[in-house]
Amino acid sequence: MSGPHEVLELIVALRSRVAALVDARSAGDPTAGDPLRGLYVSEEAARRSASEPPVHGTDDAGPPLPDIGRTDRLGGLARSFALSPLDAHILLAALAPEVDRSFETSYAYLNDDVGRRRATVALALGLAGTGPSDPAARDRFHPAAPLRSGGLLDVEDEDRPLPGRALRVPERVVAHLLGDDTRLDGALEGAGVELLTRVDTERAAADTGTAPTALGARVAAAGPVTVHLRERVPGAATDAVVAALLGAGRPVLRYRPESVDVAAGRALLREARLRGAAVVVEPLPTRPGPLVRVLATADTTVVLAGTDAPDPGWAPGAELLALDAPEDAVGAGDLWHRELGTMESDFDLDEATAPYRLSGDQVRRAARAARALAAFEGTALTAAQVQRSARLVSAPLLDSHARRIRPAVGFADIVLPEEPLGLLHELTARARHRDRVLGEWRLRTGGGRGRGVVALFAGESGTGKTLGAEVVAGELGLDLYVVDLSSVVDKYVGETEKNLERIFVEVDRTDCVLLFDEADAVFGKRSEVKSSHDRYANLESAYLLQRLEAFAGIAVLTTNLRANIDEAFTRRLDLVVDFPFPDPRQRVALWHSCLAGTPKGEGVDEEIARCAGEFELAGGAIRSAAVTAGYLAAARGSAVTGEDVRAGARREYQKAGRLVLDAGAPWAP
Repeated sequence: MSGPHEVLELIVALRSRVAALVDARSAGDPTAGDPLRGLYVSEEAARRSASEPPVHGTDDAGPPLPDIGRTDRLGGLARSFALSPLDAHILLAALAPEVDRSFETSYAYLNDDVGRRRATVALALGLAGTGPSDPAARDRFHPAAPLRSGGLLDVEDEDRPLPGRALRVPERVVAHLLGDDTRLDGALEGAGVELLTRVDTERAAADTGTAPTALGARVAAAGPVTVHLRERVPGAATDAVVAALLGAGRPVLRYRPESVDVAAGRALLREARLRGAAVVVEPLPTRPGPLVRVLATADTTVVLAGTDAPDPGWAPGAELLALDAPEDAVGAGDLWHRELGTMESDFDLDEATAPYRLSGDQVRRAARAARALAAFEGTALTAAQVQRSARLVSAPLLDSHARRIRPAVGFADIVLPEEPLGLLHELTARARHRDRVLGEWRLRTGGGRGRGVVALFAGESGTGKTLGAEVVAGELGLDLYVVDLSSVVDKYVGETEKNLERIFVEVDRTDCVLLFDEADAVFGKRSEVKSSHDRYANLESAYLLQRLEAFAGIAVLTTNLRANIDEAFTRRLDLVVDFPFPDPRQRVALWHSCLAGTPKGEGVDEEIARCAGEFELAGGAIRSAAVTAGYLAAARGSAVTGEDVRAGARREYQKAGRLVLDAGAPWAP
């Protein structure tokens, strides 16, 4: 039996059994003609009920039971939910009044109660040829039995004895049995569930933003399996799994829960079984144990994805296959080009987006935001607009332990000798091409090392170390986060490591440049153990050494005293950049760079040249001196003069406690 009306045909067959049961019941019922029958219990009815022998089953001399096994909908449902033939007949009896009102009258008569128009346990079992005195039949209504655990049947009136409890079929199951699968379960509306049904590989890849990978193909071919996929970037590896499942012709229910919702999990699993779909949950919410226990079944493919390792306590009785997402799955390939389409732009899109390791969904959102931003500003799409949108979807949650800086400088704004400037360019190149060099070219050594890029900037205070980190972040189009050591270092044992771990984990999964200013405070040399304080300090250093090995982000450490950095940390650095104290020629360039945007009067250039020779100031001090000169000029309402420049330089010398000669003194130069 097949077709959209197969369930209705089964109900027509059931009607004959209901009619036979009504005839058998009314034949010996003296109250059958009473118009108030079912509203009260008469004395005659009570005497008759008390004298009847106990019912151990139902005479099955009536019409035969409908053949459910050869139907598409109900038979397929029985196979998907492992229903027994008795389960299927119980479900059919409970379904009948949901689709045919005439059953309400018959059921009310058979229940001997005009107000009880649904099938009861006793009535459903009677129509199936058995009764509530059969232990095996009663067991079909246990909460762990397939009908109830699968969400196919609700047993109401818990305060009544089991035979008199009413049965109700949820509306989503009714719709499925009638051939309607156009909508998701109402319990899933607004719960973050998306149904993906496209089956050809190319369109699946376009939907998910990536092509199927070997991992995705194995999951799709494995049959019903529960997999926990640990990934660095949420959605990056699961996109490939979804593409593989769709390519194999499997519908996918993608669930993005905001919190643990067990009811939604049960509805999701029922929906997957009804459709023969796989379930992908990413990312897992905090403490997902109750949700995992609901979803981890043996008859549905379920992929659970998150950035944390799986906990065996989530589902102790389930076979949870734990996999690590391959790092090569991180990246968007040519999705940026596909999403942005033909651009009238003169920038290299691949180079602009290389520092970002986003999932397909993140790339799509960033591309939409970039196009909207370009339209709002009325310009052709620019690299800055693309990078700004990418930063928004990859923003880390570091504000409690770090200060964010939106870079506003580039290499044109920093004055350095050729060698350190070249090393800064090399640092940006390492950050852009690390996936190719360490991943595709397999130049990464073993030992669990990550793909992070870590550099040390060493030099005196004010020589441009922080500015250099901002320049690198600006060139990469990333935000710079300066770690607030006061919120990281804790006097209690182990708390500093916990705070650092939160930072490292967040940076690992997002795209930004992390700056440890005055890094020798936490990356200092290990000392000889003479007390418990030394032991715990060395443990902190040991933790940092191990963490840098597995680091996957971009970090810059700065120090005024390079000798204070432990040699073990130095060995794990990719680059060490020495920021020298500027010579007179560089100080002139620094003065001009700092005053580039200010109105200048006559003789300023000559005074800058003299101050650069007389005052040995680092770049930070020169910037402060230029700011002082600007304030002096603004107070007068005129352009910056040579006297303002000299006053600013003298102020910085005095702040540093250095001797300043009076210009009119005979010993002055």
